Order: sequence, then C-alpha cells, then structure tokens
Amino acid sequence: MEKKVRVLVVGCGNMGASHARAYHKMEGFELVGLVSRSPKSRQALTEELGSVEGFNSIEEALEKTQPDAVNISTYPDTHAEYVRKSLEAGAHVFVEKPLAETVEEANQLQKLANEKNKKIVVGYILRVHPAWKKFIEIAKELGKPLVMRMNLNQQSSGENWITHKNLMNSMSPIVDCGVHYVDVMCQMTGAKPIRVSAIGARLTEELKTGMYNYGQLQVTFDDGSIGWYEAGWGPMMSETAFFVKDVVGPKGCVSIVDQNNEARDKDSDDVDSHTKTNSLRLHHSELDQNGQFAKKDELVNTADEPDHQGLCDLEQAFFLKAINENMDLSDHINDAINSLKIVLAADESFKTGKTIEL
Repeated sequence: MEKKVRVLVVGCGNMGASHARAYHKMEGFELVGLVSRSPKSRQALTEELGSVEGFNSIEEALEKTQPDAVNISTYPDTHAEYVRKSLEAGAHVFVEKPLAETVEEANQLQKLANEKNKKIVVGYILRVHPAWKKFIEIAKELGKPLVMRMNLNQQSSGENWITHKNLMNSMSPIVDCGVHYVDVMCQMTGAKPIRVSAIGARLTEELKTGMYNYGQLQVTFDDGSIGWYEAGWGPMMSETAFFVKDVVGPKGCVSIVDQNNEARDKDSDDVDSHTKTNSLRLHHSELDQNGQFAKKDELVNTADEPDHQGLCDLEQAFFLKAINENMDLSDHINDAINSLKIVLAADESFKTGKTIEL
C-alpha cells in the first residue's frame, strides 16, 4: 500500500470545503490541516471532518504540518504567492483557477515546480466531467471551422454577492470564470488562438476597484474557428439564458440542453447548475435528395453525471494519481497558462478598446 499523501487545505469556502471532504474520505490522502483567515470560517468544516488542526496563516501551517501536498482554494489574488510558498516548502500543489494573475507569474511557478520536481494541478473541473468530455468529443467531429458560444451569468445576492465582490477586487468575471470555457474552446479546436477582443460594462457602484462586473470576449483561432464567452455577476443580472453552451460546425451542432427542465428549479448562482448538463443535443446538417434533413437530432442523456462534490472527488483522484505515478503535467500547465493568456488579453482589450493580437 502506498504511503498516504499528507495534504493541507488553504481556504475553507465553497471549493476548499469540497476538496477537504474529498481528502477526508479518500484512502490515499491524510488531511493534516485547514487554513482560513479566521477560526469562524472553518469551524463548521472542522466539526464535520473531525479533529483537523486549524491555522490562521499558510506560513504557520506549512511549518507545523510539513505537508506533502497543499490545496489552495483562496481568492485569486493570493494564488501565485501561496503556490510559490508551498512549492518552496517541498509540497505538490492543487490550486483553483486561475494559477496566477499574470502570465509571467504563471511561467515562474511552472519553472519553480520543475526545479523542485513537484506537481501543480490547476482546478479545471470541466476536464474531469464525463459529460463535458463527451461534449468536447462530439464538437471535434463537426468539422472546421467551429463557432463556439458559451456563457455563465450569475444573479447573486447575500453571501454570493459578497463573494463575487471580493473576487472582483482583483479580476473581472470574464477572467475568473473565462479560463474554464476558453480552455474548453481550445480543446475543441486544437488550434492556436491568434486574436482576442472584448466588451464590458460596470453595472454597479459597489465595487471599490471600479471593476466591470459584465463582460464578453471574442477569440479567433488560426483554423478559422471563433468563440465567444459572456459572464456577468450581481443582483441585477438576468436569469434568462444564463447558461448557453453551443457549438456549430459545417457538419452540424451540439448543445447542452435542459431536456428535463431541471435548470428552471435552480438559480444561476447555484454551484451545481454551473456544471450540470442533463443532456446533449446533436444536430446533423446533412440534407437528403429532397433538401430535407437526412437524420433526426440525437439526444445524449447525461442525467447520471456527478454532482459538484463528485467532480471535486474526481479532481483529487487525478491529483493523487499525478503524484503517485509521477505524471508529466507539462501539457496540463501549458494549457492552463494558454487559457490565462487569452482571458487576460480580453481584459486588456476591454480596458484599451483595442483588439489584441496574440
């Protein structure tokens, strides 16, 4: 039996708590500590998981627990710093997206991980999602170029709006969430992004940094494929068409559809609704001799997909495999940096009013 990987969780919010639960029940991990800014934010989690030691700072936790691995699920403006400190302490790292706030920082972290011979896994949760992997697989069969249309708008209030405002202290919604869907686009096309543009609007005066809370990016690939991604956060956002995932190619299109109307029962800030697919609808463009469609649309049922906690469990199973099998994660990190580059170019495009050539 392989030695258990001793893991420290930094950040006890929604994602950190889900990852901590995964570690707690997985045979290959031993949860050795929880870090949060105040004891209150980790109290319920400590009670749920048993006698797990709590810390107020990552520095103290690294020194006292000497972990083999660190999970970083804090706000994005701390990611690069905490990844660096964890690697320097000799630990492997799982970090929620994005890896860093700049491409330069991300490249430096990749170099440091190589020097320390440690793994970095970035939390691209859709990469372990069976239905999303099927969605990408079907999209690849639609021919080229592809037209990819995706959004995730969230009407938020209460604690969720507070979280969104905290996130927007350092980055916009199209940067924070956009890395997921731009990464999906890159997987679908397998092509090089060459051009990015963006629009945005600030729909609230509550943001101290003057950040815009609505944005849309457009990206062009060297195979002629194009994609757009839209994201907005706040109490003013519409619940209409908050979840669009649609890909069109010469041979037809594939869309994530709510065949069972389950999304009608969920709000756009419900975390499970962000990854839920229910079913995929595949349309064939082929016409018969009478000019009518030669094939009927197909529905691929995905209702048995994992819930949010199940997906976090799959992410941590991959992290454990990467550590135990000494997997080469070069492509994983390069893809994470590539998607970060695209969304940061979109942010630059909004701020300058210019199209950014990559």
